[in-house]
Amino acid sequence: MGWTLPRPLEEVPHRRLNPLTGQWVLVSPHRLKRPWQGRVESPAGERPPSYVPDCYLCPGNARAGGVRNPVYTDIFVFDNDFPALLADEPPAGSALDVDGVYRASPERGICRVVCYSPRHDLTMADMAPAGIRPVVDAWAEQYRELMAISWVQYVQIFENKGELMGCSNPHPHGQIWATEQMPYEPELEDRRLRESGGAAGLLETVYTHELREGSRIVCRNEEWLCVVPFWAAWPFETLLVPRRRIASLPEMLPDERDALADILKDLTGRYDRLFACSFPYTMGIHQAPKAGGAGEYWHLHFHFYPPLLRSATVRKFMVGFEMLGMPQRDLTPERAAGMLRELSSRPEGSAGG
Repeated sequence: MGWTLPRPLEEVPHRRLNPLTGQWVLVSPHRLKRPWQGRVESPAGERPPSYVPDCYLCPGNARAGGVRNPVYTDIFVFDNDFPALLADEPPAGSALDVDGVYRASPERGICRVVCYSPRHDLTMADMAPAGIRPVVDAWAEQYRELMAISWVQYVQIFENKGELMGCSNPHPHGQIWATEQMPYEPELEDRRLRESGGAAGLLETVYTHELREGSRIVCRNEEWLCVVPFWAAWPFETLLVPRRRIASLPEMLPDERDALADILKDLTGRYDRLFACSFPYTMGIHQAPKAGGAGEYWHLHFHFYPPLLRSATVRKFMVGFEMLGMPQRDLTPERAAGMLRELSSRPEGSAGG
C-alpha cells in the first residue's frame, strides 16, 4: 500500500526534507490566495525562423570568437569559445590557505556546447523523440569521452532554456562542463546516495513510493518516471528517474535511451502547454563521478528547475527568506504535478524532426 499526505499539511505551513541533499524546504500553501503586484515579465515573442543569419550557433555562421560553424545537419558539439574553465595545468604554488579560513585553489575544466539541431526554432518540446534520441546519445558519448581524461572527476550536463534563465543565445542548445573537482550540489547528493546504498537505494525507494502514491506523478513510460518531487523548491520543478538503477548515461540500453527521448519530449511539451509559452527552465543531469565505487550506488537522474509561478509573465524569485533562511514555495508539489498531469501528453501535430 502507498501513503498519502496528511490532510492538514495540504493547508498549513510545513517543512519537507530533500533526501538527496539533507536540506529542508518550507511549504506555505495558504499563500496562494495573496494578490500579485510585483514584477510581470514580457510575454514571449513570435516563433523564431528556422535559420537566423547572425546567430552564432546556426549552421555555417561565424561564432562570436571568429570560428565558423560547419554546415551541420544533426548534433553539433564544440568547445565553448568563452569557457568558464580552462584545461591548462595550473601554475605551481597557486593555492591559498590562510588559517584555514581564506582558502582558494586552481580549478581546471573543459566547457562544451551541444546544439540539439541545425534548426534555430526547435526546442526539445518541438522535436520528435526520434530527433531527441541523438541528443541523448551525444550526452552519453561526451560523458564517456570526458571522464576518460585523467584529471576530470565530474561531468555536468545542463541546459538553460530561455532569457529568464540567462540563456545568451536562443538557438536550442545545452552545455557540458567537465571539472577537476566535484561541484557542490552533486557532492551533496553523492554523500546521501553513498549512505543509502545497498539493495534498495535512495532513488529506488523514491521511485517505488511515487508509483504507489501517485499524486506527484507528471508522466511515465516503461523505463522512466517524471514527478514533481515531494521536496521541490521551484513551483513546477520535476525529477526524472529511470526504473533501473543506472549510474551514468553510457550504461543505458537502447530501449532506455528511446524511452528517455520520449519522456523528455512529453515533459517539455507539457511545460510549454501549461502557460502557452516556450517554458523556461534549467535542466541538469546528475550521474556518477569518477570517485572509486561510485558506480555501485549512484542512480542517474535529471532535475528541471523552471522559474514560472502563476503564468507566462509571473516568475518565482528566490530572495529574502529563501536566500537567508531556506527555500520556500506556495504551490504544493501535489497540486503542481496535478496541473502538469492534466495536460494532454502530446499537442495536435508536431513541428519537430
